[in-house]
Amino acid sequence: MQSNESIINDIIALELEMFLAVNAKEPAACQDNPERFKDMRKAQFWPWSKETLESYLQDLKDAVRAGKNLFTLKYARMDNLIPRLNLNPAVSGIAEAQLLWQRMLAEEYPKTVGRGRSLEDGDEKLGGGSFLVYATSELETYSDRTLDLLGQDVLRHFEAKTNMSRIVYEKMVSDLGYASLDEAEALAR
Repeated sequence: MQSNESIINDIIALELEMFLAVNAKEPAACQDNPERFKDMRKAQFWPWSKETLESYLQDLKDAVRAGKNLFTLKYARMDNLIPRLNLNPAVSGIAEAQLLWQRMLAEEYPKTVGRGRSLEDGDEKLGGGSFLVYATSELETYSDRTLDLLGQDVLRHFEAKTNMSRIVYEKMVSDLGYASLDEAEALAR
């Protein structure tokens, strides 16, 4: 039986192939740094349940079999070049939860978390849209099964009063060698 980390590694291997094949209007900075891409994506999946990870891995395998690049679709959505990919109401619910958690974390750690995309609109610091546009565009590439499972993960984290964004950032700063988010924030000042 595969561990969560092993499933995440399988996910990242498929995602990296798709990501490197994207020919976007504005190339993503991580396309020149695959190791950074892997670290960031690994952290993103850290708070997901095993069932959600397995479902998303299946989404990726299904996309490969169908000749679809989910990252090309995501970036096309971010640039508003194609219509919505998935009308499942879970997309907006999950994106709003992610936005709330991201906003809370950015208020607590402005130097560490605030360096990324603007949250909803305005100065797209990293190009390609705000955090909300990025999250929504990615969620639209997931199958309904993965969205439903991720929605359950989100509810479990809300009920447990845990912030999924905090888990993501704690994993990211840990992988970068920091003892904690507090240490990363203090050194960023």
